[in-house]
Amino acid sequence: MRVARQFLASCPDPLERSVAGLTAADLVAFVLARGQELGVAATQTVVGGMRALLRFLHIAGLTDRALASAVPNVARRRQDLPRALPDDHVRLLVESCDRTTSVGLRDFAVLLLLVRLGLRASEVAGLTLDDIDWASGELVVRGKGPRVDKLPLPSDVGDAVVDYLRHARPDSPDRRLFVRSCAPRQGLSRQGVGGLVRAASVRAGLAAHGPHRLRHTVATGLLRHGAPLVEIAQLLRHQSVQVTFVYAKVDLEALATVARPWPGATL
Repeated sequence: MRVARQFLASCPDPLERSVAGLTAADLVAFVLARGQELGVAATQTVVGGMRALLRFLHIAGLTDRALASAVPNVARRRQDLPRALPDDHVRLLVESCDRTTSVGLRDFAVLLLLVRLGLRASEVAGLTLDDIDWASGELVVRGKGPRVDKLPLPSDVGDAVVDYLRHARPDSPDRRLFVRSCAPRQGLSRQGVGGLVRAASVRAGLAAHGPHRLRHTVATGLLRHGAPLVEIAQLLRHQSVQVTFVYAKVDLEALATVARPWPGATL
C-alpha cells in the first residue's frame, strides 16, 4: 500500500489516464529514482510493491497491459570480495612473534596453522592434544556442524607445535591444544585466537585484521599457484565448491586471459 501510494502520487493527473497509459519506461524511471534514495533491501521492497500494484491494475481492467514483469530486478552483487595479504605481510606477521617467550611460541604455532592450512579461528581453538596423529602426520579438524576432516600436518607447522608443547604450554587439565597464558589455564577461545592475530598484525606494523583474512590469503595464494578450485574447496572444507568460486573473482591475472577487448579500444 505504501509503495502504491508513492507511485500513484507521482503520476500526473488525470490519474485514470496516466494509469491506463503506463509504459515500462515509467516503471523503470520510478524504481531508479527510489533506488537512488534507498538501500538494496528497501529498493527490493519497492520492486515487490510495484509488481503487486501492476498485477492488481491489470486484473481490475485499469490497464490493458500486464506490466509486472517490466519492473526491473535489483542487482545484489557481493562487495565483500576476499582480500589476501601480500606475501611480505604474511612473513612480517609470523616473524612478529617473540619465540624466546612462551606466549611467542604459542602465537607462532597458531599463526602457522592459520597461514599454512587456512583454518578458521574456531577450528584452531577447538584443536585438542588428541587431534594430532604424529605417526601419520595428520591433524583432525572439526569444522562447522558435525563435519570432521583429516588434514596433512606440514613439517614446519608440526615443528612449531612441538616447540610449543615442550617449552611453552602451561600445565592444565584442559585437553585443548592451545591454552591461555594467564589464569585460568583453559583453552583459547575463538575470540582469543582472533585477538592474537590482531595483536600480531599491529606488532608487525600492519593494519589490524582478523584470522579470516589469513584464510582468504591461503586460498588466493593457492589459486595463483595453479591449484584448481576443487582442491581449494577441499582444503578449506567448504560444503560446496560454489562457495569457493568467489576466489576466482580476485585472480586478476587469470581473468585477464579471458577478458575481451573493450569495443573501440586500441591494443
